[in-house]
Amino acid sequence: MVSRPVPAGGITLEAMLVSTGIVSLAEIGDKTQLLAFILAAKFRKPLPIILGILVATLANHALAGALGTWITSVIEPRTLRWILGGGFIAMALWTLVPDTFDEKDARLAEFGIFGTTLVAFFLAEMGDKTQIATVALAAQYQAFYSIVAGTTLGMLIANVPAVIVGERLAHRMPVRLVHGIAAAIFAILGIATLLGFGESFGI
Repeated sequence: MVSRPVPAGGITLEAMLVSTGIVSLAEIGDKTQLLAFILAAKFRKPLPIILGILVATLANHALAGALGTWITSVIEPRTLRWILGGGFIAMALWTLVPDTFDEKDARLAEFGIFGTTLVAFFLAEMGDKTQIATVALAAQYQAFYSIVAGTTLGMLIANVPAVIVGERLAHRMPVRLVHGIAAAIFAILGIATLLGFGESFGI
């Protein structure tokens, strides 16, 4: 999948572009995007909500990226290739499953708008498909900063319009089509990884 090895934590444009694209597509209709709609309707102040999303995503995806980078140091490359390939294909299937949102995730008003968004987004993103994708992408590309920057940018691309435009955007978004495209990208990544394309793991 990757044409040349890069140092763990290195910066590559390919890793950033792939992670930005795949997360921005996967995030459409995701529970964290639904949370963005709820918070925007509740508080009607976009800036602190957007800042909360940014900080929460950076913190959450930094943890995920660190885990993905660590995995490459403890798992034998050939085994890792199969794990990642299967993981990307599983992500493709997961992306096709409609997400649900529990409104109790937005009931943290005692923290203020920024604090509520920060806590709610961080917790909602734990174990979510975009966090798992960040782990897998960091392990695949071994480029921590590029992946975290890319996945964070992807989250902002999907969620900032949700905060600014709100419910009007949600009803016009072709969610099934967008999820289908994201699933296809995950599937292609999975198949390419299983077939051994790329040399980032020395395979």
